[in-house]
Amino acid sequence: MTPAEREALVEAVVSAHRPADPRGGLLPSAAFHDLDEAGRQEAFDATIAQRHLEAALDPEGLSSTAHAILARIAAASRGA
Repeated sequence: MTPAEREALVEAVVSAHRPADPRGGLLPSAAFHDLDEAGRQEAFDATIAQRHLEAALDPEGLSSTAHAILARIAAASRGA
């Protein structure tokens, strides 16, 4: 794997975006499985740093992941 390929995989794992299955359930990032143990640790560390930055910049102190989860909860509550 080239450094550019590894960087792209790590970036995909760090992203808050997750694909959904046909019923709307979230799936894990496929890129996670393409990384070796060191790459997964790098992605984990980068994810923690990214979420802290997002929360620091957000007026409510929430990360993109927190916003995505709250949006899913709100949508489910409206549908119930």
